[in-house]
Formats: sequence, C-alpha cells, structure tokens
Amino acid sequence: MQSLVPTPAGDARITLFEPAGRPRATLALGHGAGGGVEAADLQALARVLPPLGFAVALVEQPWRVAGKKVAPPPKTLDGGWLPVVPALSAAEVPLVVGGRSAGARVACRTGLASGAAGVLALSFPLHPPGRPERSRAAELLGTGLPTLVVQGGADTFGGPGEFPRLPATHRLVEVPEAGHGFKVPKRAALGPQEVLDLITGAVADWLARLV
Repeated sequence: MQSLVPTPAGDARITLFEPAGRPRATLALGHGAGGGVEAADLQALARVLPPLGFAVALVEQPWRVAGKKVAPPPKTLDGGWLPVVPALSAAEVPLVVGGRSAGARVACRTGLASGAAGVLALSFPLHPPGRPERSRAAELLGTGLPTLVVQGGADTFGGPGEFPRLPATHRLVEVPEAGHGFKVPKRAALGPQEVLDLITGAVADWLARLV
C-alpha cells in the first residue's frame, strides 16, 4: 500500500508492508543519498519482517519522489522525514525508525523527536571515505534511544573497528567483508543471500527484544 505525505520539502511516499494481524511494531526505514528504497537490505526487511508480525514502512524522501538525483542538506532531509511520523503512528503500536546510510543519520537525529522506541542504523556513514577526521559519531551516540547498528566489515564510510565505544543502549552487528551497500566479494565466506539473512535475522531478534 502506497501513500503520499506532504512535507515542507515536498511529498514523501510511504510504501507499507503489513502483517496479517495487528503489528507488534512498525519499522519505518529511509534510504540513502545514492539510492532509494529498492536497496537490497531494505527490500529484504520488507519481505521478511511482516510474517514475523512487524509492519515495515519504506519511506522515500521528497527529493526522490520529485525525481531529483542529488540529496539535499541534512536539515531538509529531517524536514522531509518528521511529518511522515504521524501517519505511521496512527496504529498506536510502537514505532521504530531507521534507514540506511543518510537515512540512518536522519533516524538518529530525529528519533527522539519522532517518539520512536528505537533506532535502526544500517551502514551508518561514520565519516566520508578517507576522511576519518570528519566523524559523525555524535549523531549515533546521541540518539537517546536503544539503537542497533548493522555495519559492513569493509565499509569505507567506517568499519566496525572505527566506531567509538557505544553506550549500553546501543548494539553493533558486523557483516563480515561487506561494503557500504552490504555487497561482499566473491571469495567471501558469506554469499549475498547469507548476508541478507544475517541482516534480517539480527534486526528481527533486536525488534523482538525491544518491543
């Protein structure tokens, strides 16, 4: 089911995947700056979680809905996300916010303001590639909410070993040998489907404990 939500940045689009009965929680996921909700990890979560009782809402930012190719600044991204929250909270079930890459940053910055129960950060871009001095760790550390980070072991935007000490509320799951898009080399121990299984399994377990 799709719907459009007006925001100060333009219309955002929600594609909702619902379980058969009342959802245990709704997981709202934003996309990155270089792609949309067609990302393999987002699609896998939308496929795997509803049968487990979780609704998944894939949220397309207004700039993508409008057909633009370049993402706007963080403040505009946040403004295109927060108005979507009331539409997802109407079911009166716990809301968990998240996303991949730039979408993870948006969720981290706005999680408390959205009234979310937790934050899911997929491929959190800890820093621009090759620029570790430009750390965005404060966004992740400052969520103020239970937070799950799923990070590729070879992510050029920051591998698991580069993250600072995380609060007790945060958990980090490594996807061995995976890059920023969770792609793995052919020689990797885990194949593409096994990578998606690892991601969806980790998220499902975390959600079950959270709500």
